[in-house]
Amino acid sequence: MLGPIEIEVIRNALNAAAAEMDITIWRTSRSTIVRELLDYSTAVFDAEGRNLAQSARIPGHLNSMTHALRTLLADHVPAEDWHEGDVVIFNDPYCGGQHLPDILAFRPVFQDGARIAFVGTLCHHIDVGGLVAGSYAAKATEIFQEGLRIPPVKIIEAGRRNEGIWAMIRQNVRKPDLLLGDLSSQLASLEVGAAALSRLATRFGAEAVVEAGARILDMSEAGMRAAIGRMPDGVYEFEDFLDDDGIAIGERIRLHVTLTITGETALVDLSGCGAQVAGPTNATLASTNAAVMFALMCCADSSLHMSAGCYRPITVVAPEGLVVNARHPAPVAHRIAVTHRLLNAMNGALHQAVPDLIPAAYYGNSYVTTFQTVQESGAREVLVEIEIGGSGAHPVKDGVNAYASGMHNNANIPVEMIEAQMPLTVLRYGLRRGSGGPGQFRGGLGLVREWRIDSAGCFFTANMDRFDHAPYGLAGGGEAAKGALVLRRDGVESPIPPKTDNLSLRQGDVVRLETSGGGGFGPLEARDAEASSRDRRMGYL
Repeated sequence: MLGPIEIEVIRNALNAAAAEMDITIWRTSRSTIVRELLDYSTAVFDAEGRNLAQSARIPGHLNSMTHALRTLLADHVPAEDWHEGDVVIFNDPYCGGQHLPDILAFRPVFQDGARIAFVGTLCHHIDVGGLVAGSYAAKATEIFQEGLRIPPVKIIEAGRRNEGIWAMIRQNVRKPDLLLGDLSSQLASLEVGAAALSRLATRFGAEAVVEAGARILDMSEAGMRAAIGRMPDGVYEFEDFLDDDGIAIGERIRLHVTLTITGETALVDLSGCGAQVAGPTNATLASTNAAVMFALMCCADSSLHMSAGCYRPITVVAPEGLVVNARHPAPVAHRIAVTHRLLNAMNGALHQAVPDLIPAAYYGNSYVTTFQTVQESGAREVLVEIEIGGSGAHPVKDGVNAYASGMHNNANIPVEMIEAQMPLTVLRYGLRRGSGGPGQFRGGLGLVREWRIDSAGCFFTANMDRFDHAPYGLAGGGEAAKGALVLRRDGVESPIPPKTDNLSLRQGDVVRLETSGGGGFGPLEARDAEASSRDRRMGYL
């Protein structure tokens, strides 16, 4: 049996392998959404598909990849069909994925003929076809309209490329060189991860690596059970709402959580959530579970090793046919809106159990904008941006301005990069004054960003929320500002619906997006006078 020092050495080596995979994608990827916005993740799994180690990337990816891989093993590519040098990719949400732009890739790791692990990557690709450039259609009513569905398929088999799969993908996407470049980056990352695992198995032995993986899962489980055990037993309920699904305008969508803490276990019942909707504001279980697990892991009052062992004390009830467990062929492009808002609802319930640990609502939305510029020559370029807002105020401090929070861990795409590659000019980029919720501790501020169209034409798509239902405050704190999306043409401003497909723009048009801040915490009258004075000096109010 391995000793604690050996376990710790192997655990850190697995973390290093996931981080090395992460750096490989960052250094070799092609599109701005991967290379600059950093919308990708990497992880290491045991031979049964359970997450052992992960990079510091996207929570919504990392806490869903175990679900994806175990679904793959159980229903699509059984254990005996994996061989040395194989790589399986897929993006179908109804095969364990999230939404079509997110392509997952998994590779087995063998030592002395026995499978000892998997390595996996997930990248949000710039376009996979469908109704709109960027494949984030706001008006889709079935998944068939959202782009190319890739079932679980071996893109590499025994080390050899399946050229037919590459050709099929190339023929069905708007920016094939970028997508296939990013996909090649994923494959390179898998090779780096597999090599790291092989070195580790050579040094310690395959049996030792397998044993260490099992022990790591047990350690994570014990830590999660202890953290839940320190929460008071009870039943805690909270709900938040999405504005609508883009089809039934104004019909809000309910995200309701009933959290039951019993000893060292947590039961999360989502039966009170709204039914799946016609538009793409739906999620499958992979996405939903990611939000639930992330919420509980984040409120642990001691450090945890982030692995699938953390999921064991948590049970999720989500009947099929709800917005959190959509039934095929429901569209799911905007599944991130569901998970953002579910995380807000989870945090509202957890605040009742551990009020000193939970902040007010962050902006709770991905502000997804897509520009497909069209030059007079017919040349087309695609830009997908995912803007953020302010974080919620904490029980002991102000929220953070323009901070990727919750299900996000994105960076921004530099203005210089956009303007060098696209016929667009970013006229304005800064904090949105007054957007944070008031309170004893102020919510973080959202952003203002303006794009001017410099091409002959452009098709603009938006898929976003928080325009009707503001991020909530806690303990007497106030709501944050709601979002705004505006078109300025010939000096006249008019609102753009936040769920819009292929709006035709012309040269000189300006699009302005104003994102939500975070909610406030505690009553405003309790705010420190110096803090209020500092806000005025900084121009935050």
